Amino acid sequence: MKIKAKIILLVSGISLLSAILYSSFIYYASANYSYEDFYKRLEIRAITTAKIQLESSQDINAIREVKQEYLEKLPQEQLYILRVPSADSLRTEASRIGVPVSFITDIVNQKAATFQQRSIFYSGILYTAGTKAYIVIVSAENYYYTHHIPHLRNLLISLLVLAVVFILTVSFWFSKKLIAPLQNITTRMENISSENMQMRLPVPQNDDELSTLTHTFNGMLDRLEAAFESQKNFVSNASHELNTPLTSIIGEADVVLSKPRTPEEYQEALTTILEEAEKLNKKTKALLFLAQTGYNGKVVKFDKVRIDQLVLDVKETVDKIYPANKVVLDFSLLPENSENLLIKGNEQLLHLAISNVIMNACKYSSNDTVRVSLGASAQQIILVVKDKGIGIPENEIKYIYDPYFRASNTNPFEGYGIGLPITRNVVKMHQGEMNVSSVLNQGVTVEIKLPIGPYRH
Repeated sequence: MKIKAKIILLVSGISLLSAILYSSFIYYASANYSYEDFYKRLEIRAITTAKIQLESSQDINAIREVKQEYLEKLPQEQLYILRVPSADSLRTEASRIGVPVSFITDIVNQKAATFQQRSIFYSGILYTAGTKAYIVIVSAENYYYTHHIPHLRNLLISLLVLAVVFILTVSFWFSKKLIAPLQNITTRMENISSENMQMRLPVPQNDDELSTLTHTFNGMLDRLEAAFESQKNFVSNASHELNTPLTSIIGEADVVLSKPRTPEEYQEALTTILEEAEKLNKKTKALLFLAQTGYNGKVVKFDKVRIDQLVLDVKETVDKIYPANKVVLDFSLLPENSENLLIKGNEQLLHLAISNVIMNACKYSSNDTVRVSLGASAQQIILVVKDKGIGIPENEIKYIYDPYFRASNTNPFEGYGIGLPITRNVVKMHQGEMNVSSVLNQGVTVEIKLPIGPYRH
């Protein structure tokens, strides 16, 4: 069922239910009032009649005049005055009046009682005049109940029918107006494809849920466009990086096989082929490792790792590869409690990730000063690596996590463009965050945040 139909059914259902409940309340309240009010009028007539008929007071004439002047004659009004009958004559008196015996009995026992027979209402009282007790019964047709209440019922039913038509019309208009922006969004989204990923949805001026939805869609389109661009860059860069050693291997083999060679020439050619094959092997292994670190980490073993000791181990590794490095370690912000330096992670992967960042800083700063700062709060450990190297062009920094992407100013430096993507995957595997900022020709700052203590993967 479509949302439009659901809205119509929901609004109509709630409105109609409210109208039915309200109409039912009016009907039953009016009917109940007609009962109680008419019984009260009959009781007053019974008391007035008893005083007139059974009392010998001087005020009787005045009461009779008031009754004749102010109490209108009720339809089919009847008056019955009985001496309190014996138990044997109860049935006879009840049969004569046309009421059940229980009605007479209730008057005697409870001093007053009421009874209804179709449209005729009865009200009886037990009246004592001197030493004698009488039963006074007044009956009449409840004209309001028999004529006005049915008219009210028919009127309410007619109004409900009109309400159904009105509510359905309003619900249809309301749902159409409410769904229209969603239909516009759907139409625009259907027109967006990989060929026009730059298109965006117009954002409504109102600050409502539709505006939030539009912003969300546009954000998703931004991410999709970036993903498409990254895919294009990956295919282009990977093709180039993998094709270069293959071309060298094939070219060298063709040259060697073009004519007979001396053993020395064969050995030189095979050495070149071996070097290019090793480069190709490193690149394919790096690509495979990048894919593996892109998983959620369930197959990787995690243990407690002390982060300051890990950074010292990385420094030893960097010293072996770049003996002339100027890496400066700053541990001044470390907490006194060593428990705040423990994280749950894979030591080898973290070693690889941090060493990638520090060695990149050394390489692209030509062994200028690289500052490595380590600090910790109650919730996380923060590692900041800052160099004074060539930096990254501002318009290219969004591509630094694309496999095989290398900034346009890195041509003089050897590299594959795999280090930062692997590092980011390792950090994400440890539920951390990685941020990179740069100023061209002034350096790069890499900030890595890792949560302290055990956590779920």
